[in-house]
Amino acid sequence: MNRYSAERPLRPRRSCLAVPGSNPRFLEKAQQLAADQVFLDLEDACAPLAKPEARHTIVKFLNEGDWGTKTRVVRVNDWTTEWTYRDVVTVVEGAGANLDCIMLPKVQDAQQIVALDLLLTQIEKAMGFETGRIGIEAQIENAAGLVNVDAIAAASPRLETIVFGPADFMASINMRTLVVGEQPPGYPADAYHYILMRILMAARMHGLQAIDGPYLQIRNVDGFREVAGRAAALGYDGKWVLHPGQVEAANEVFSPSQEDFDHAELILDAYAWHTSDAGGRKGSAMLGDEMIDEASRKMALVVSGKGRAAGMSRTSTFTPPEG
Repeated sequence: MNRYSAERPLRPRRSCLAVPGSNPRFLEKAQQLAADQVFLDLEDACAPLAKPEARHTIVKFLNEGDWGTKTRVVRVNDWTTEWTYRDVVTVVEGAGANLDCIMLPKVQDAQQIVALDLLLTQIEKAMGFETGRIGIEAQIENAAGLVNVDAIAAASPRLETIVFGPADFMASINMRTLVVGEQPPGYPADAYHYILMRILMAARMHGLQAIDGPYLQIRNVDGFREVAGRAAALGYDGKWVLHPGQVEAANEVFSPSQEDFDHAELILDAYAWHTSDAGGRKGSAMLGDEMIDEASRKMALVVSGKGRAAGMSRTSTFTPPEG
Protein backbone atom coordinates (compact mmCIF):
# COMPACT_ATOMS: atom_id res chain seq x y z
CA MET A 1 0.00 0.00 0.00
CA ASN A 2 1.32 3.44 -0.89
CA ARG A 3 1.61 5.26 2.45
CA TYR A 4 2.44 8.92 2.88
CA SER A 5 5.86 9.11 4.55
CA ALA A 6 7.02 12.70 4.07
CA GLU A 7 7.23 14.94 7.13
CA ARG A 8 3.86 16.56 7.78
CA PRO A 9 3.58 20.35 7.94
CA LEU A 10 3.71 21.97 11.37
CA ARG A 11 0.76 24.33 11.14
CA PRO A 12 0.07 27.12 13.64
CA ARG A 13 -2.90 26.10 15.78
CA ARG A 14 -2.91 28.60 18.64
CA SER A 15 -6.63 29.18 18.15
CA CYS A 16 -8.84 26.44 16.69
CA LEU A 17 -12.27 27.90 15.97
CA ALA A 18 -15.32 25.63 16.08
CA VAL A 19 -17.94 26.52 13.46
CA PRO A 20 -21.30 24.71 13.07
CA GLY A 21 -21.40 23.20 9.61
CA SER A 22 -25.13 23.80 9.36
CA ASN A 23 -24.96 27.57 9.94
CA PRO A 24 -24.06 29.57 6.79
CA ARG A 25 -23.95 32.86 8.73
CA PHE A 26 -21.33 31.51 11.13
CA LEU A 27 -19.38 29.93 8.27
CA GLU A 28 -19.28 33.31 6.53
CA LYS A 29 -18.20 35.18 9.66
CA ALA A 30 -15.49 32.66 10.55
CA GLN A 31 -13.55 33.56 7.41
CA GLN A 32 -12.97 37.07 8.77
CA LEU A 33 -11.67 36.04 12.20
CA ALA A 34 -7.98 35.80 13.09
CA ALA A 35 -8.08 32.13 14.14
CA ASP A 36 -5.15 29.97 13.04
CA GLN A 37 -7.49 27.06 12.34
CA VAL A 38 -11.19 26.60 11.70
CA PHE A 39 -12.98 23.32 11.98
CA LEU A 40 -16.36 23.05 10.34
CA ASP A 41 -18.36 20.76 12.57
CA LEU A 42 -20.64 17.92 11.52
CA GLU A 43 -20.73 16.34 14.97
CA ASP A 44 -22.09 17.92 18.18
CA ALA A 45 -22.82 21.31 16.61
CA CYS A 46 -25.19 19.72 14.05
CA ALA A 47 -28.55 18.22 14.93
CA PRO A 48 -29.06 14.72 13.45
CA LEU A 49 -31.63 15.90 10.92
CA ALA A 50 -29.31 18.74 9.80
CA LYS A 51 -26.23 16.61 9.13
CA PRO A 52 -26.93 15.53 5.51
CA GLU A 53 -27.51 19.09 4.32
CA ALA A 54 -24.62 20.40 6.42
CA ARG A 55 -22.19 18.18 4.50
CA HIS A 56 -23.06 19.96 1.27
CA THR A 57 -23.02 23.37 2.97
CA ILE A 58 -19.48 22.69 4.18
CA VAL A 59 -18.37 21.61 0.70
CA LYS A 60 -19.75 24.85 -0.74
CA PHE A 61 -18.00 27.06 1.81
CA LEU A 62 -14.68 25.22 1.53
CA ASN A 63 -14.70 25.59 -2.24
CA GLU A 64 -16.08 29.11 -2.50
CA GLY A 65 -14.97 30.77 0.75
CA ASP A 66 -11.84 32.84 1.33
CA TRP A 67 -10.10 31.16 4.25
CA GLY A 68 -6.77 32.91 3.79
CA THR A 69 -3.94 31.07 5.52
CA LYS A 70 -6.21 29.28 8.00
CA THR A 71 -5.90 25.54 8.44
CA ARG A 72 -9.19 24.11 7.16
CA VAL A 73 -10.54 21.12 9.08
CA VAL A 74 -13.84 19.26 9.12
CA ARG A 75 -14.93 17.33 12.20
CA VAL A 76 -16.91 14.29 11.13
CA ASN A 77 -19.02 12.06 13.35
CA ASP A 78 -17.38 9.20 15.24
CA TRP A 79 -17.22 5.63 13.96
CA THR A 80 -19.93 4.36 16.32
CA THR A 81 -22.54 6.38 14.41
CA GLU A 82 -24.19 5.79 11.03
CA TRP A 83 -22.93 9.11 9.63
CA THR A 84 -19.13 8.82 9.53
CA TYR A 85 -18.42 7.23 6.15
CA ARG A 86 -20.89 9.51 4.36
CA ASP A 87 -19.42 12.56 6.12
CA VAL A 88 -15.95 11.67 4.87
CA VAL A 89 -16.95 10.65 1.35
CA THR A 90 -19.15 13.69 0.70
CA VAL A 91 -16.73 16.27 2.14
CA VAL A 92 -13.49 14.86 0.72
CA GLU A 93 -14.88 14.03 -2.73
CA GLY A 94 -16.53 17.43 -2.90
CA ALA A 95 -13.85 19.67 -1.42
CA GLY A 96 -10.71 17.60 -0.90
CA ALA A 97 -8.55 20.08 -2.78
CA ASN A 98 -9.55 22.79 -0.30
CA LEU A 99 -9.32 20.73 2.88
CA ASP A 100 -6.31 20.26 5.16
CA CYS A 101 -7.47 17.75 7.78
CA ILE A 102 -10.30 15.55 8.97
CA MET A 103 -10.94 15.56 12.73
CA LEU A 104 -12.19 12.27 14.15
CA PRO A 105 -13.94 12.59 17.51
CA LYS A 106 -14.23 10.03 20.32
CA VAL A 107 -11.24 8.01 19.16
CA GLN A 108 -10.96 4.91 21.34
CA ASP A 109 -8.31 2.78 19.63
CA ALA A 110 -5.75 2.86 16.86
CA GLN A 111 -7.91 0.88 14.43
CA GLN A 112 -10.37 3.76 14.18
CA ILE A 113 -7.54 5.96 12.87
CA VAL A 114 -6.37 3.21 10.51
CA ALA A 115 -9.91 2.90 9.12
CA LEU A 116 -10.10 6.65 8.45
CA ASP A 117 -6.66 6.59 6.82
CA LEU A 118 -7.74 3.77 4.49
CA LEU A 119 -10.97 5.52 3.53
CA LEU A 120 -9.13 8.78 2.82
CA THR A 121 -6.58 6.94 0.69
CA GLN A 122 -9.31 5.29 -1.41
CA ILE A 123 -11.07 8.62 -1.98
CA GLU A 124 -7.82 10.39 -2.88
CA LYS A 125 -6.92 7.71 -5.43
CA ALA A 126 -10.41 7.68 -6.91
CA MET A 127 -10.50 11.47 -7.21
CA GLY A 128 -6.93 11.92 -8.41
CA PHE A 129 -5.86 13.84 -5.29
CA GLU A 130 -2.36 13.63 -3.87
CA THR A 131 -2.33 10.49 -1.75
CA GLY A 132 -1.78 11.20 1.94
CA ARG A 133 -1.98 14.99 1.79
CA ILE A 134 -5.09 15.29 3.97
CA GLY A 135 -4.16 15.03 7.63
CA ILE A 136 -6.01 13.58 10.60
CA GLU A 137 -6.72 15.10 14.01
CA ALA A 138 -7.61 12.58 16.72
CA GLN A 139 -9.86 13.71 19.56
CA ILE A 140 -9.54 11.90 22.91
CA GLU A 141 -12.84 12.01 24.77
CA ASN A 142 -13.06 9.02 27.08
CA ALA A 143 -11.04 6.68 29.29
CA ALA A 144 -10.46 4.12 26.52
CA GLY A 145 -8.99 6.78 24.25
CA LEU A 146 -6.62 8.00 26.95
CA VAL A 147 -5.48 4.49 27.89
CA ASN A 148 -4.79 3.78 24.19
CA VAL A 149 -3.39 7.20 23.30
CA ASP A 150 0.14 5.94 22.55
CA ALA A 151 -1.12 3.47 19.96
CA ILE A 152 -3.51 6.08 18.56
CA ALA A 153 -0.68 8.59 18.14
CA ALA A 154 1.33 6.00 16.18
CA ALA A 155 -1.56 4.75 14.05
CA SER A 156 -1.07 6.78 10.86
CA PRO A 157 1.47 9.08 9.20
CA ARG A 158 -1.49 11.35 8.45
CA LEU A 159 -1.86 12.27 12.11
CA GLU A 160 -1.07 15.91 12.93
CA THR A 161 -2.67 16.53 16.32
CA ILE A 162 -4.07 14.90 19.41
CA VAL A 163 -6.97 16.92 20.82
CA PHE A 164 -8.40 16.75 24.34
CA GLY A 165 -12.20 16.73 24.42
CA PRO A 166 -13.03 17.66 28.03
CA ALA A 167 -16.85 17.60 28.07
CA ASP A 168 -17.35 14.01 26.95
CA PHE A 169 -14.27 12.93 28.89
CA MET A 170 -15.59 14.41 32.14
CA ALA A 171 -18.88 12.59 31.64
CA SER A 172 -17.16 9.31 30.76
CA ILE A 173 -15.23 9.20 34.06
CA ASN A 174 -18.11 10.57 36.19
CA MET A 175 -16.26 13.75 37.13
CA ARG A 176 -18.41 15.77 39.52
CA THR A 177 -18.76 19.07 37.71
CA LEU A 178 -21.08 20.63 35.15
CA VAL A 179 -18.73 23.45 34.07
CA VAL A 180 -16.49 22.31 31.24
CA GLY A 181 -12.92 23.45 31.75
CA GLU A 182 -13.28 24.38 35.40
CA GLN A 183 -11.95 22.33 38.31
CA PRO A 184 -14.44 20.01 40.04
CA PRO A 185 -15.38 21.15 43.56
CA GLY A 186 -13.73 19.27 46.39
CA TYR A 187 -10.48 18.41 44.59
CA PRO A 188 -7.56 20.54 45.86
CA ALA A 189 -5.27 20.10 42.84
CA ASP A 190 -5.57 20.27 39.03
CA ALA A 191 -7.94 17.47 38.03
CA TYR A 192 -6.87 17.70 34.37
CA HIS A 193 -3.10 17.62 34.86
CA TYR A 194 -2.63 13.89 34.32
CA ILE A 195 -4.94 13.85 31.30
CA LEU A 196 -3.23 16.81 29.64
CA MET A 197 0.26 15.46 30.32
CA ARG A 198 -0.66 11.97 29.12
CA ILE A 199 -1.90 13.35 25.81
CA LEU A 200 1.10 15.66 25.54
CA MET A 201 3.62 12.86 26.05
CA ALA A 202 1.98 10.69 23.38
CA ALA A 203 1.83 13.60 20.95
CA ARG A 204 5.45 14.64 21.44
CA MET A 205 6.71 11.07 21.25
CA HIS A 206 5.37 10.94 17.69
CA GLY A 207 6.08 14.54 16.65
CA LEU A 208 2.44 15.64 16.84
CA GLN A 209 0.83 18.80 18.13
CA ALA A 210 -1.29 18.75 21.29
CA ILE A 211 -4.45 20.86 21.43
CA ASP A 212 -6.57 21.63 24.50
CA GLY A 213 -10.35 21.52 24.20
CA PRO A 214 -12.97 24.21 24.71
CA TYR A 215 -13.88 26.47 27.62
CA LEU A 216 -17.65 26.76 27.51
CA GLN A 217 -18.13 29.97 29.54
CA ILE A 218 -17.61 31.93 26.35
CA ARG A 219 -18.06 35.42 27.84
CA ASN A 220 -15.60 34.82 30.66
CA VAL A 221 -12.41 35.75 28.80
CA ASP A 222 -10.39 35.98 32.01
CA GLY A 223 -11.40 32.43 32.88
CA PHE A 224 -10.46 31.32 29.37
CA ARG A 225 -7.04 32.94 29.70
CA GLU A 226 -6.41 31.18 33.01
CA VAL A 227 -7.34 27.74 31.68
CA ALA A 228 -5.49 28.29 28.40
CA GLY A 229 -2.46 29.52 30.32
CA ARG A 230 -2.19 26.23 32.19
CA ALA A 231 -2.18 24.25 28.95
CA ALA A 232 0.31 26.63 27.34
CA ALA A 233 2.63 26.36 30.35
CA LEU A 234 2.73 22.58 29.93
CA GLY A 235 3.69 22.94 26.27
CA TYR A 236 0.37 22.66 24.41
CA ASP A 237 0.26 24.23 20.97
CA GLY A 238 -3.22 25.73 21.10
CA LYS A 239 -6.80 25.55 22.29
CA TRP A 240 -10.28 25.41 20.87
CA VAL A 241 -12.22 28.66 20.71
CA LEU A 242 -16.01 28.77 20.57
CA HIS A 243 -16.55 32.51 20.34
CA PRO A 244 -14.84 35.38 18.49
CA GLY A 245 -13.96 36.92 21.87
CA GLN A 246 -11.70 33.95 22.68
CA VAL A 247 -9.64 34.11 19.47
CA GLU A 248 -7.37 37.02 20.42
CA ALA A 249 -6.84 35.60 23.90
CA ALA A 250 -5.81 32.19 22.53
CA ASN A 251 -3.41 33.71 20.00
CA GLU A 252 -1.80 35.75 22.75
CA VAL A 253 -1.59 32.98 25.35
CA PHE A 254 -0.06 30.43 22.96
CA SER A 255 2.49 32.86 21.52
CA PRO A 256 5.74 33.70 23.32
CA SER A 257 6.14 37.18 24.74
CA GLN A 258 8.24 39.56 22.68
CA GLU A 259 10.91 39.45 25.39
CA ASP A 260 11.08 35.64 25.34
CA PHE A 261 11.09 35.53 21.54
CA ASP A 262 13.95 38.03 21.33
CA HIS A 263 15.89 36.13 23.98
CA ALA A 264 15.42 32.82 22.15
CA GLU A 265 16.67 34.35 18.91
CA LEU A 266 19.72 35.76 20.70
CA ILE A 267 20.51 32.35 22.20
CA LEU A 268 20.35 30.72 18.76
CA ASP A 269 22.61 33.35 17.20
CA ALA A 270 25.06 33.35 20.10
CA TYR A 271 25.32 29.56 20.24
CA ALA A 272 25.82 29.32 16.48
CA TRP A 273 28.65 31.86 16.69
CA HIS A 274 30.40 30.37 19.73
CA THR A 275 30.39 26.87 18.21
CA SER A 276 31.84 28.12 14.92
CA ASP A 277 35.51 28.52 14.01
CA ALA A 278 35.24 32.28 14.52
CA GLY A 279 33.75 31.81 17.97
CA GLY A 280 36.30 29.27 19.13
CA ARG A 281 34.31 26.05 18.66
CA LYS A 282 33.00 26.22 22.22
CA GLY A 283 30.41 23.75 23.48
CA SER A 284 29.19 26.24 26.06
CA ALA A 285 29.55 29.98 26.38
CA MET A 286 28.18 33.04 28.13
CA LEU A 287 25.38 35.24 26.85
CA GLY A 288 25.48 38.14 29.25
CA ASP A 289 25.19 36.53 32.68
CA GLU A 290 23.70 33.31 31.31
CA MET A 291 25.55 30.16 30.34
CA ILE A 292 24.23 28.62 27.11
CA ASP A 293 24.88 25.19 25.60
CA GLU A 294 23.20 22.64 23.32
CA ALA A 295 20.30 22.20 25.74
CA SER A 296 19.78 25.97 25.69
CA ARG A 297 19.69 25.87 21.90
CA LYS A 298 16.97 23.18 21.90
CA MET A 299 14.83 25.14 24.34
CA ALA A 300 15.32 28.32 22.31
CA LEU A 301 14.27 26.52 19.12
CA VAL A 302 10.88 25.76 20.67
CA VAL A 303 10.20 29.37 21.64
CA SER A 304 11.61 30.73 18.39
CA GLY A 305 9.56 28.31 16.31
CA LYS A 306 6.33 29.28 18.03
CA GLY A 307 7.12 32.96 17.63
CA ARG A 308 7.92 32.65 13.95
CA ALA A 309 4.77 30.60 13.36
CA ALA A 310 2.85 33.45 15.03
CA GLY A 311 4.43 35.95 12.63
CA MET A 312 6.60 37.65 15.25
CA SER A 313 9.66 39.72 14.35
CA ARG A 314 12.67 40.14 16.58
CA THR A 315 13.58 43.53 18.01
CA SER A 316 17.20 42.78 18.98
CA THR A 317 20.37 41.58 17.24
CA PHE A 318 23.35 39.54 18.36
CA THR A 319 26.76 41.19 18.31
CA PRO A 320 29.76 38.84 18.70
CA PRO A 321 32.00 39.79 21.62
CA GLU A 322 35.25 41.55 20.78
CA GLY A 323 38.53 39.81 21.25
